[in-house]
Amino acid sequence: MIKILSSYITMIVLLVLYATILAVATFVEKAHGTTLTKVFIYYSPAFFFLQFLMVVNFVMIVIKRNFLKLKRWGMLLIHCAFIVILTGAMTTHIFGREGILHLREGDISNRVVMQTNKGTHVFVLPFQVELVKFTLTRYPGSMSPSSYESDLIIHTDNESRPVNISMNNVLDLKGYRFFQASYDADEMGTILSVNKDVAGRTITYFGYLLLFIGSIGCLIGKNGRIRTLFRQLNRKTVVAGVILAGLLFVNVETTSANTPENPMVGIAQRMAIPLAHAERFGALPKQSNSGRLIPINTFSSEILRKIHRDTQFGELNSDQVLLGILAIPDVWMNVPFINHSNDALSDYFGLPKADYISYLDVFRADDGAYKLAAKLQEAYQKMPAERTAFDRDIMKLDEKINILYQLFDFQMINIFPREDSPNHNWYAPGDDLSEFSGQDSTFVSRVFIWYITEVQGALQSGDWSKPNEVLDMIKTYQNAKNNIPEFDMSLIDLELKYNRLQVYQRSKVGYFILGGLLLIFSFIALFRNKPWTKIVIRILLVAILIVFGFHLYGMIMRWKIAGTGPWSNSYETMIFLAWSMVCVGLIFFRRSPLTLALATLFAGVILFVAGLNWLNPQISPLVPVLKSPWLMWHVAVLMVAYGFFGIGCMIGIFNLVVMTFARNKKLGSPHAEAIQDLTIIIEISLLIGLILMAVGSFMGAVWANESWGRYWGWDPKETWALITIIVYTMVTHLRLVKKWYSLWLFNLCAVIAFASVLMTYFGVSYFLSGLHAYN
Repeated sequence: MIKILSSYITMIVLLVLYATILAVATFVEKAHGTTLTKVFIYYSPAFFFLQFLMVVNFVMIVIKRNFLKLKRWGMLLIHCAFIVILTGAMTTHIFGREGILHLREGDISNRVVMQTNKGTHVFVLPFQVELVKFTLTRYPGSMSPSSYESDLIIHTDNESRPVNISMNNVLDLKGYRFFQASYDADEMGTILSVNKDVAGRTITYFGYLLLFIGSIGCLIGKNGRIRTLFRQLNRKTVVAGVILAGLLFVNVETTSANTPENPMVGIAQRMAIPLAHAERFGALPKQSNSGRLIPINTFSSEILRKIHRDTQFGELNSDQVLLGILAIPDVWMNVPFINHSNDALSDYFGLPKADYISYLDVFRADDGAYKLAAKLQEAYQKMPAERTAFDRDIMKLDEKINILYQLFDFQMINIFPREDSPNHNWYAPGDDLSEFSGQDSTFVSRVFIWYITEVQGALQSGDWSKPNEVLDMIKTYQNAKNNIPEFDMSLIDLELKYNRLQVYQRSKVGYFILGGLLLIFSFIALFRNKPWTKIVIRILLVAILIVFGFHLYGMIMRWKIAGTGPWSNSYETMIFLAWSMVCVGLIFFRRSPLTLALATLFAGVILFVAGLNWLNPQISPLVPVLKSPWLMWHVAVLMVAYGFFGIGCMIGIFNLVVMTFARNKKLGSPHAEAIQDLTIIIEISLLIGLILMAVGSFMGAVWANESWGRYWGWDPKETWALITIIVYTMVTHLRLVKKWYSLWLFNLCAVIAFASVLMTYFGVSYFLSGLHAYN
């Protein structure tokens, strides 16, 4: 029994069985529901026993193989981390409590309803909770909720104290955590998610910490497998950069669909605002939601990226589009430029089955009713964990419609400062302007209407002198009434230049192209190291230096515009990280040119991931649960991990082809060494990808737990991410079973394993459902 439990073969068999059960469970869940799947699979004694056997197997292997004496601390910490995480999960399952506290305004209660596989149960809180007021904040001018919060009084220990709970403001009290989950249809009641799991959460978070420390140890540890593999490479300074070529598996460019053919598109193009005047309009300062003064050009770019998912609409730039929306709304209400491709929504609401729809498509022609209203209300009343992909897509589409609604009503264009505003607020023409007095009141209430009228006239006459004059009047008023002392108009000009340059988009393309070329010539040098390859590599170095300097110039501009260093949010941090990666590569260029190729490709991927966030800017208030830096890093790390797995698959295919054609021929020594080195590169790539996959997945777990109180819910996306981790664990540990291992089998497994990545990234969205069906 000891021999069996300490066997590597047993380890592989247990992992195969575990991954198979998890995969089957995701399809059972789709067919029969989450509750049944949890009862008969995830929370079954047999499943718990299987996980227990996996822990025993690892402990027995560590004892038998004397890993402690080998001082491979990184590897040991990672494996111990998973044991601790499983222990934390078991603690949560046995001792944790999770339920719903439903309160109407004025109600006092301490009874929490808990749903289990054995039915409905109630547990009593050691204190009373009273709902004083529930507040639902909607998008301006609409019925769509943007946030909701509960004002409570906690009666405990002979005292009462007021508290506020919202989706980004969790209450911790006596081991209980309260999360704002949903609300009643009449907006007079609140639904709070209550969670008590101090022990389980503490143990699990400690496991995450061990995982992070162990990951760093595996990457840099002297006795770690990755460092050992690098030492085995015959030409490590040449081929190490191949690892990140797989990052090209991530789409290097976000391509936009062609503008759909529609008569209204042609009309909008023909009635376009001239570029010269659009630029003057775009240079006008406005106050952003955060209070910073920005040019309208920045705002218009955010609007177009949010609604259309592109920086242009046909031949029109963002300033032309925004001014067209304001000046000729009757045209733009009929223009299909709202990005939308969910056929299920189209079928249900009778929307056009196209990549783009118009604003009027979501309103009924007979009575003007909003088609999304009823289902949207249902979606917002659900708890976040219960919302389907259909619900989330409705909410996304509704956000775009609400942005346009506000623009048609002249809201969001905050161009009028109020001189005596204590908070230095600027107002939009469509806002309540009653706080202005005297001549200021007359000016702000009439001038924008005047401007729009002149724009409409200029579209007919072609004379833009009058609109230019009115714009100058607005700018003069802004300068005279500016209530922000530190405002500097030169920063507006600098931001306009920054917007025109599109530094990071161009740097991303440059890094991918130049890093890819450097990688290609490294492959050539691997087999035929000619003098001309050194010349090409030097030329590529100069080109990378130019892109690197351009990237640095963009960061300096952003620093000066914002007044803070380029690391104040997740997007800026990733921009800085990409620059730092190339900087490190340049430092080590003389010793290892391929280190620069590796770093350059990595920087391209980081800029690509940052660009995903840039293409979907936050304009109106989103559901607060999504405003977490954990989310962006969770996605970023996973995407980079997918890239490492991709290179393993790509090189595996290359090696299999070479070995197949050479089966009847004896490979020359250089080629045999190349195959051996490339196989080592595959293993390094898969190990790094596996570490990142694990870290990224558990970053998502922290985000989920801090947002709505549960770090693992067996959602199909979560489960398939775990399956991917298990699959690559099997592949990277296959070498330990000597009787099975061969170069051919390892390369074949590296290729087949990539199917789990494809299923995780694409397949879940197409074949299954759940919280993560957004890709």
